[in-house]
Amino acid sequence: MPLSRKTIRSRREFLLKIVIAAAAIGAAIALLQWLFYGRDWVTTDNAYVAGNIIPVQADATGVVAAVLAEETQNVRRGEALVRLDGQRAKAALAQAEAELGRAVRAVGALYASRRQICQKVISRAAIRDRTRHDLARYRQAAASGASSRQVLQNAEDQLAAQEADLREAQAEYQAVEARVGGVTRMNHPDIEAAKARYNDAYIEFARQNIRAPASGYVAKRRVQVGERVRPGDAILDIVPLDHLWVEANLWENRMARVRPGQPALITVDLYGSKQVYHGEVVGLVPGSGAVFATLPPDNAVGNFIRIVQRVPVRIALRADELEKQPLRPGLSTVASIDVSGPLQSPNQSIVKTTANEYLTNVYDKDLADAKARAEKIVKDNIAGASDDGVACTAAE
Repeated sequence: MPLSRKTIRSRREFLLKIVIAAAAIGAAIALLQWLFYGRDWVTTDNAYVAGNIIPVQADATGVVAAVLAEETQNVRRGEALVRLDGQRAKAALAQAEAELGRAVRAVGALYASRRQICQKVISRAAIRDRTRHDLARYRQAAASGASSRQVLQNAEDQLAAQEADLREAQAEYQAVEARVGGVTRMNHPDIEAAKARYNDAYIEFARQNIRAPASGYVAKRRVQVGERVRPGDAILDIVPLDHLWVEANLWENRMARVRPGQPALITVDLYGSKQVYHGEVVGLVPGSGAVFATLPPDNAVGNFIRIVQRVPVRIALRADELEKQPLRPGLSTVASIDVSGPLQSPNQSIVKTTANEYLTNVYDKDLADAKARAEKIVKDNIAGASDDGVACTAAE
């Protein structure tokens, strides 16, 4: 039996009332949610996990002899990642060692030469003084006629020649003194230069083992056995997964109340909305993403179009939560920031650089070892008594 128009109209009115009531209830719920919760939160899905990606580069020249770490492998700071064939570096180190020893012995010969010339100066000064005494006696004898004028003239000529010889010896001494004066055999410039060359050769030899500057996981290995590398060539990357953060790109018109120190809730697509990470805003990037682009926009041109910009906000993640539920850089997230906190200055960054990847000391030992070895080479090649700093009085 077909329904009457009145029945159809009443049903339509009833359904319309249900729809209006549902819409009103939804609007009321949305309004209440915004009043008591939503207005104090800024949410964006343009947020990604970020972290330090540490590039490992070659610092020496050589052929890859062994690859000791592979992608996804966890390595510790100072652990060898790649070993180069160190034959040429070892030969260059041996040559630098020989040059250092030769420099030490050459400097020792200079000091010995100074002693030798000093004795020559003393000897010639004594001969000159003897001739002076003889000349004085000849002059006294010539006054009384006991000595001939020829003997007196010969003595004067001999004294002039001996003084010239003494000045020659003194000049030789000054020439040697200019090369050794004011320093000792241990810190002579020639030895210091040879030490520097040895240190450089030793560091080149030590850097044949390419070591991890920080702990983390290996990614993007770029070298193969037999490949020749040079300083600056990319070897691989290390990603520490115990220190990650979220980079949330917020619309500029929603940034007014965002401040460092505010709490944030993070959900990651990898685990879904059930796994919530608790973060903290630690800083606002001093500029929108556009100004740091490879080709920043030129807004002075005539075809300018106003576009709402995004400003990156850095949100730190808790290490204990990362340990329980590991993340990877680049994962998509949804970040919600509680902006109800105190509105301190947005320029007050609270980022900390205390994680292990902000400092490395794996290279400090190389130079210290090189200096210790160089000092031993110097001591092994020093022979004879030292007269460092002893002046030749007769050279005055």
